Amino acid sequence: MLNSLTTGFISRLRARDQAAWYDLWETFGPVLRAQLTKWGKGRIGPETVRDLSQETLAALSDSIDRYDPARGARFSTWLLAIAKHVLGDEMDRRSAQKRGGNKRAAELDESWMVASTAARADAEYEAAVFRAKVEAAIRLVEKSCDFTDFSIYRMRVLDGMPGKDVANSLGISEPTVSRRLAKVRDSLRTRLEEVIATYSFTEDERSEADRNGLALNPTKADDVLFDEAIADIYRRQVELREADRAGTRN
Repeated sequence: MLNSLTTGFISRLRARDQAAWYDLWETFGPVLRAQLTKWGKGRIGPETVRDLSQETLAALSDSIDRYDPARGARFSTWLLAIAKHVLGDEMDRRSAQKRGGNKRAAELDESWMVASTAARADAEYEAAVFRAKVEAAIRLVEKSCDFTDFSIYRMRVLDGMPGKDVANSLGISEPTVSRRLAKVRDSLRTRLEEVIATYSFTEDERSEADRNGLALNPTKADDVLFDEAIADIYRRQVELREADRAGTRN
């Protein structure tokens, strides 16, 4: 059964809410472009990847009214199926042009809506989608938190600075660093739970946080693992976005 956050998200997309579409693009655009580049195997350049990633959202827009998440497909499968459809159309069009003809765009095969092992993406892609959700939660916390509080979290966790160095750089005590760090961590857990709920269509997706060391209902011993996992995910997302920017500049 879908929760209210997921239902609301789908309703906003169906209503052509531009903010909802922008959030979707900002969060998962780099993941889609990386996947399209991987599938292209050198046959398509960065400009085509950009175009296809935009066409993926256009195709998604056309199909959202027919999408039924109750049939069991994961959110990640939804994104992947649309991207595969768009890339397949592009490759078919190129093949037809070589033969001197035209290829009409194919209808989107919606059999992927039904949960199945065959429809599941590989682990690398699933991990990338999850990391994108975590990054989205970090952005939300940064926007809503006190500037100094988030700066402490950034220095201590995302940049890996020792607590003593953070305290010295800001002219505060280490206990103050720890207290304000905990405040941001609690806020991040709340936001992460919201983001995962929004972009998750199955129970398996909703349990991803715990499987990735991000306990949402933690004991104190879980805090260190949580921070370490967040730091690793943040680093990977920085690398992904740098690669994505480099690709779009080429």
